[in-house]
Amino acid sequence: MRGTRIAAAAGALALSLGLTACGSGSDGDTLVVGATPTPAGEVLAYIQQNLAKKEGLDLQVREFTDYVTPNTALQEGSLDANLYQHKPYLDDFNKSKKADLVAVTEVYLPPMGVYADDGKKLKDVTELRSGATVAVPNDTTNEGRALELLASKGVIELKKGTGANATPEDIAANPKKLTIKPLEPAQLPRSLKDVDAAVINNNFALDAGLSPKRDAVLLESVKDNPYNNVLAVKKGDEDDPRVRKLTKLLRSPEVRKFIEDKYKGSVLPVTAG
Repeated sequence: MRGTRIAAAAGALALSLGLTACGSGSDGDTLVVGATPTPAGEVLAYIQQNLAKKEGLDLQVREFTDYVTPNTALQEGSLDANLYQHKPYLDDFNKSKKADLVAVTEVYLPPMGVYADDGKKLKDVTELRSGATVAVPNDTTNEGRALELLASKGVIELKKGTGANATPEDIAANPKKLTIKPLEPAQLPRSLKDVDAAVINNNFALDAGLSPKRDAVLLESVKDNPYNNVLAVKKGDEDDPRVRKLTKLLRSPEVRKFIEDKYKGSVLPVTAG
């Protein structure tokens, strides 16, 4: 069950960086933001080190290695905001957990990609052998997103109307008889030696030393993509002055340039140049 998948990840390890205060009860201009290490943690670290002080913002960053705990912590009040997820995932979390988190602003697009171990010599997803095993994320929205990506090249066909909510049970045609293997997203890079290919979220690919632009045999198109990552807060905190300051910085020319220079097309800023 999808709800079980999300709940099972909640016990994953959370790492913290630079915390001197915690949660919505933070004093003054301190804002505690949760993030996955890459790219969100790196973007926030850049702001923390270069821009926040000028804006009068004491930005504290707490890093997490899973997709569930940052939302749980935000809902419970031990975080003021988080940055790591797209809107469909946020909406699904709210629905499954009866939470009330909201997106404040879009920040960047981390395109999902299909990867294979170098030894497999896979150059294009259409070259997958008959009976190949393809690992995909096991959380609700990213599983459907991964299947949509595979379907975009015709290696599978999904039932009409499934889209981002698709599961392996929604595969209408599978000419290569692929085995779809759902795994916890953080495990996907490590699975490459054991499967023929894996559809990996951008942040976990970067954490594993993969370059989406260089190494992916298939990469999401940025055109009309609903999966831009968002800064999220608990409903009612959208107009918090600290959140406004961070929103302004996240959408600044300086942050856009940082993303472009650091990720060289593997992560794409949302703001116009």
